[in-house]
Amino acid sequence: MRTDRLLARYLIETPLAPAAVAEVMAGEQSSGTFVRVEGETDALRERARATVESVVEVDAAPAPSLPNALLERQGRGGPWRRARIEISFPVANIGANLPTLAATVAGNLYDLGEVTGLRLEALQLPAAYRSRFDLPRVGLAGTRRAVGVERGALVGTIVKPNVGLSANETAALVARLCAAGVDFIKDDEVSADPAHAPLAERVPAVMAVVREHRERTGKQVMVAFNITDETDAMRRHADLVEREGGACVMASLNWCGFSAIQTLRRHTPLALHGHRNGFGALSRHPLLGISFQAYQTLWRLAGVDHMHVHGLEGKFAQADEEVVESARDCLAPLTNGIDDRVMPAFSSGQWAGTVPATWRAVGSDDLLFTSGGGILAHPDGAAAGVASIRQAWAAARDGVALAERAREAPELARALAFFGRR
Repeated sequence: MRTDRLLARYLIETPLAPAAVAEVMAGEQSSGTFVRVEGETDALRERARATVESVVEVDAAPAPSLPNALLERQGRGGPWRRARIEISFPVANIGANLPTLAATVAGNLYDLGEVTGLRLEALQLPAAYRSRFDLPRVGLAGTRRAVGVERGALVGTIVKPNVGLSANETAALVARLCAAGVDFIKDDEVSADPAHAPLAERVPAVMAVVREHRERTGKQVMVAFNITDETDAMRRHADLVEREGGACVMASLNWCGFSAIQTLRRHTPLALHGHRNGFGALSRHPLLGISFQAYQTLWRLAGVDHMHVHGLEGKFAQADEEVVESARDCLAPLTNGIDDRVMPAFSSGQWAGTVPATWRAVGSDDLLFTSGGGILAHPDGAAAGVASIRQAWAAARDGVALAERAREAPELARALAFFGRR
């Protein structure tokens, strides 16, 4: 692709000619408005206007996907034509400015009166442009080094109950989970700095047991403390985690915003665990919002190290195919020549029984397999829950059916018997 332009692909729905709508989109998000104005010279348009690269119509829809008051006032009916459109944007219009990049490729387009559906499906960046943004500080290799695991998926869990535990109660649970053999523990997205367990108390209490476990066993467990807050507070929280010997912080990406995450990334050397809660509001409608490929591209420019992708056969609404594609997106460099891969974090209803599907889909050990109930609710305790997942992972890598491996792995056998009934 051209080094001076980025490429965005959209799916649109409209009762108008898709090629004409594509030109409206290109103009609206670069040098133009709904009419040509004074000062919009041919030279300016040549330099700054976005360009429609392709328009490919797909099957039409029997009814509009979204309401549109403008089209209703105009009395326009169907057919509701759908098309995939590629538009290139001059990077000089944007610069190394992540919020403006997002506003350019995913801003007022959603409000255009010409469409009854619009979705940003993909972003492709030239390498020189990508290099102007932040890279992961830790990434895949650094995460593995931090927990001392060279091979196999990293087995993680979540502090449960989600909220309500005191700082000392949280530390006691973390001590149990460390003893159970996990590699990674994360806070829930709704537990950040609550009155009953403020970070000022929770971080020292938790890290004390993590350090004690490391000194006793040599095993370092990575804890992702949820420091979601306003920007200055997040920097203070990250400093506290670093002082206490922590390795990771977590933030709710959508609610902090690009600028806050960029500021946090540049402030701390810790692994940055990106939680995508709220992404469903941006993605679940097939003719509105943003695909995960484009979404994770933007957040990777902010320098995150881990990205949530949900889980296969899990408890959320996503199709397994979308989860698989999301994980593969995380594990693929955004451009040639730059290793900016991030660790996909699988979660939501994960247990030993969902391991084979995960291995078949991704074919890689480079992931966080984060299981809450699948570990904490194992009938023989958390250690057995962790063991069952490791046994399942080894079986999947060896091409052995879980039922067969369970004959020699009692923890896996118990997990299959207990969770398999659910």
